[in-house]
Amino acid sequence: MRPPILLVLSAGLVLISVILGLSLGSASLGGIEVFSALLGQTKGLAFEIIWKLRAPRVISAFACGGLLALSGALLQALLRNALADSYILGVSGGAALGSLLAIFFGLGGILMHLTSLLGALGAIAMVFLISFRQAGWNMDRLILCGVVLSSGLSALCSLILVLAPGIQVKGMLFWLMGDLSYADQPGLAFVVLLFVFGLSMSLSSPLDLMGLGEAKARSLGVRWRGAQIGLFLAAAFATVAAVILGGAIGFVGLMVPHAIRLMGVRHHRFLLPVAVLIGGSFLVIADTGARTVWAPQQLPVGVFTALMGVPFMLWLLMRSKRA
Repeated sequence: MRPPILLVLSAGLVLISVILGLSLGSASLGGIEVFSALLGQTKGLAFEIIWKLRAPRVISAFACGGLLALSGALLQALLRNALADSYILGVSGGAALGSLLAIFFGLGGILMHLTSLLGALGAIAMVFLISFRQAGWNMDRLILCGVVLSSGLSALCSLILVLAPGIQVKGMLFWLMGDLSYADQPGLAFVVLLFVFGLSMSLSSPLDLMGLGEAKARSLGVRWRGAQIGLFLAAAFATVAAVILGGAIGFVGLMVPHAIRLMGVRHHRFLLPVAVLIGGSFLVIADTGARTVWAPQQLPVGVFTALMGVPFMLWLLMRSKRA
């Protein structure tokens, strides 16, 4: 598929996902009710549902999905590994440990976000200090460090789950599987998304050249070490913002960029915006399913990202094999 056409289709998918997210839920709304509430023509129950409940959550889901997909695309380019995703740096494990500790000790609100942020930043710092050398990164060391750190942090999270009172365990499990129930202030995450996207687009040409290897990229004018540091920090902080907003939502960062490549998009000036649009739309649709299928009870959104993404990814792989 031609990249400009896919970009237009991705923008259309955003519109469809937003309409679905605003319309569906424990109380379904018709299209006329949704547009009337959005335009402020009605001040009834539909207006309250749209503006106070669903709109902030839809925006949060889009920002979170866009951040995860963008982070995954950057890491796959940096590591030159299609299996890399936004949690290979151990960021998710660090944020999870911080959040579970906050829940365990009865902290909430801003304090929970703060402990999650500190845990994620600690993981980033550890991976950076261990993996980075004067000449740049040893990619094998970076991946190994991230995997080892993630395993250790996962073990600590499991220990907290075992020690926690039963009343706290459900909340912890929801956070570990992804939960946008309390994501009602997406402003900061959206600012991070715009900033990281702008930075990434400025590096789109070096990203294409980095796939050729260090020697060729340097010979073509790429500042290798600066590009590595910029990509690492951009991917890491995109992941931090997404994890703090919606918990440890998996599969988006791995699947979305790889699926776009399977559809024929290789150049990052198209791949990055398409990844943001599809990643955001995908998570909006998954979150809509999570709060609609078993309404009024809500399910972890991470369950739906896997249930929706796995069949689609397998279909793409089968299609590319036949081609």
